Parts: sequence; structure tokens; C-alpha cells
Amino acid sequence: MFKRITLCLMILGVMISCEKSDKVTLVSSTGRINHVLIVMNNEDWDGKIGDELKKIIGQPVLGLPQEENQFSINQVDPITFNSLFKRNRNILFVGLDKEENFYTNNDVYASPQTTLTILAKDKEELIESIRTHADDIIGIFKKNDLALYQRKVTKDFHNPDDIETLNTLGISMKIPFEYKQVEDSGQFLWYRNTFERGLLNIIAYEIPFIEESFSEESLVAFRDSIGKNYIPGQFENTYMRTEPKFKPITETVEFNNFKSLESRGLWFVEGDYMGGPFISYTIEDEENDRLIVVEGFSYSPGSKKRDVVFELEAILKTIELK
Repeated sequence: MFKRITLCLMILGVMISCEKSDKVTLVSSTGRINHVLIVMNNEDWDGKIGDELKKIIGQPVLGLPQEENQFSINQVDPITFNSLFKRNRNILFVGLDKEENFYTNNDVYASPQTTLTILAKDKEELIESIRTHADDIIGIFKKNDLALYQRKVTKDFHNPDDIETLNTLGISMKIPFEYKQVEDSGQFLWYRNTFERGLLNIIAYEIPFIEESFSEESLVAFRDSIGKNYIPGQFENTYMRTEPKFKPITETVEFNNFKSLESRGLWFVEGDYMGGPFISYTIEDEENDRLIVVEGFSYSPGSKKRDVVFELEAILKTIELK
């Protein structure tokens, strides 16, 4: 009962703080990308309620060579939820109350910050609510982090008007200064970021549109032809290809007011041992009978891939059609 009262008081504090947040100067939030702090009592975290949350958060990110969870997480009991924890950028409150509730708030204790609250009258209803809102739990925090990362990595970016291929394709994209030009022929764009643990790459090109070109097999074939013609390996007669043992995972998504086919998969270098994950967006340009393809692929051997692919996704999703 005491922990239930504590959680209710804490949630009330969230609501009150939200009303006052526009009148005070908030501290800067902390926390890594794809990290969530879960505030719920220890007993429930170690029981069936916590197990249900772990199933959702433990879902693997699609298209990576090794399994990695959607989020890195920490859990604290409401009693120990102090000012240090309140600075976390993503916070999930879970507990019992007189009424079932599911809502979000922004910039309650710090900025930027997203808090998500899930309440129910008993434990069975709480578990059911968590199951019902599984996609929302992931989507809310992912959307928050994506927006934040876009602001961070594209704070200083190459002027799209100075990039010939972007002009030819009729698109704009915010490519950070950390990414240096490898090729910009007007037909093919390649920018690369060499960082401590490896390489991040952004490419863009177009392919002619015919009805068959939007099939998974055709897109892979086009991608492989681009790799063979434009993306050589470190040795002679080596080039990038789509990993045939891993079928790319595709879905239709919408961002910046246009629909796109998102593909997540693995690439490797024919005749070499290099490889890694890629994410691409294929956009149908009906007026010009073509498909515009923007892609990010990473090479970071021996390290986690989730966050670097997330960075590539954030950059690619700055694309706009002129």
C-alpha cells in the first residue's frame, strides 16, 4: 500500500510539474540514445509485470548482424526516484491507481524529456495495458530520440544546394560535416564518416521505375549493381553486395509527407571479409517515372550496431523532395 501511495504521489508530482514547466528554467536532460529509465516498484519489476515489459523492450532491432534490444534500460523504485534520476531524457512510470491511464508528458523535470505513464486498477489490468500498448511504448521513445538525434547530428551540415547529386535527384538532405565526400557525380552520391570504431556511409541514386522494379528481388538486384559499379572493396575486383543469406526486412513507412519502402538488411564485400548492416528508403517519384534511393550502411567490426544504424536513420529521414 505504501509503495502504491508513493507512486500515486509521484505521478501527481509529474502532472503538477507539467503545468509549471513553462514558467521555470529546466535543467538539461541526460541519457544515451535508445535508453529508458523505468520507474516502478522492485517487486513488480521482478514479477509478471516486469516480465511483460522486458518482452517488449527485449525485442531485437531488425536487420542487425547480432541481436540487440530496442532499448538499454535501468529500473528504479519510486522511493529512490530522486533529482538525479529525474534528469533522464526518457522515463516510463508504471504502477497501480484507481483508474486505468496511458499518457505522455514532455519536459516535466528536464528538457528535452519525454515521460510515459501506464496505470491500472490491478496487476492483471496493468499487464493487459502493457500488452495493448506494446507498439506505442517503443514508438513514443523512438520518435523522441529520433527527433533529438536529428537536431544533434545535423546541427552543422553540408549545404544541400552545393551537392550536385542531390540537385539532380531533386531532393534535400542534411548530411553532417563529419561526413566527407567520396563521390558526387550528379548520378551517384557517397559521403563517409570515419570514426573511432569504423565507418558510416550515406549514398543516394535513382533507378528507372517499372512495375517490377518495386519488388524485393529487383531492389536487391539494383542495389548489387550499384555496389559493383560504385562501391569497391579494398582489394581489386571486390565490391559491396547484399548478403544473400539474410533477406532484407521491408515495410512501407511515411515521413516528411511521403511514403517510402524501408529496407533493413546486411551487406558484405564480395571477395573480402568486410560487412555490416544497412538501412535504405526507396521513394517513388511518379512524375518522373523513377525511384529515388537513399541508404546508410555501417562498418564497425567488434562493436554494437544499434546506435550507428539509428544515426544513419536520423540523417536519411531529413530528406525532403524539392
